[in-house]
Amino acid sequence: MRAIVLEKFGGLDSLVYTEIPKPLPKDGEVVIKVRAFGINHAEMHMRRGEWPEAAEVSGIECVGTVDSCPGGEFAVGAKVAALMGGLGRTINGSYAEYTRVRAANVACIDSELPWSQLAALPETYAVAWTCLFRNLKLGKGQTLVIRGATSSLGQAALKLSVAAGARVIATTRSRARSPMLERLGAARVELESPVLAAQIAEAKQIDAVLDLVGNSTILDSLDLLRRGGTACLAGWLGGLDPIGDFNPLARMPSGVNWSFFGSFMFGSPGFPLSDVPLQDIAAQVANGQLDAHPSRVFSFEQIREAHRIMEAGEAGGKMVVVIE
Repeated sequence: MRAIVLEKFGGLDSLVYTEIPKPLPKDGEVVIKVRAFGINHAEMHMRRGEWPEAAEVSGIECVGTVDSCPGGEFAVGAKVAALMGGLGRTINGSYAEYTRVRAANVACIDSELPWSQLAALPETYAVAWTCLFRNLKLGKGQTLVIRGATSSLGQAALKLSVAAGARVIATTRSRARSPMLERLGAARVELESPVLAAQIAEAKQIDAVLDLVGNSTILDSLDLLRRGGTACLAGWLGGLDPIGDFNPLARMPSGVNWSFFGSFMFGSPGFPLSDVPLQDIAAQVANGQLDAHPSRVFSFEQIREAHRIMEAGEAGGKMVVVIE
């Protein structure tokens, strides 16, 4: 089968097209004929050698049809989405015509939406939904701050939050992107700053913060919260450097909560992918309640161009690759 392998760590030329054996079916696992997959920053970090683990074939998510499933968890031919469970990290991922993943990391997504649109859902919407409604327990009328809202994950979270009746304050590094966030439903847009808590009037009154910027801003996010509020760390747009000299006793505000979610948790006992209502989300997209069109669609042969655009920060939303 055709596959894109990570020949070495480094630049765009590290991604090489080749032929590798089709994965063999195993009990408890699903072989998927990949029809499309999303592009993610994690794959860029893996390509560069900045991630702890990187498989020969990258790609942490996909949509497609079931090719084989020895355990019978999914019917052959069923439309499914797959996400993490070691994909692209410890096992070969979705940058290929076929991939194999544990059944706990697969979910049905029966829909007439085109593959390009379905491919925009798994990573972004599954993570956004879990952060918002499991970790943050976001409810109608609450005020949420989304830091890094122009990212594909941030945009998905903004759309889901507004649909749930929350008031959203979104942050961006570029004022030029404010109109886009306002069109998506943000009540207000703030320029991202490591001292945001000292700059906005709602500081100490915020119900929840979804922090996609990462370690460089999470402590400031905690300072935004009211007593009983929660911040969820779910991204590293600001880089992977750890928090320096962090002493929780001296730095943590009292009475607030700090949670974390990463898509590598999907498939673990507490986080089966089937818990996420991807089928309902796809239905909302189909009937116009949610706009989940990808920002750019590439062919399988354009993977280096997709990575170049991601690396340059020019994606403007979720990018996907369709395998013809």
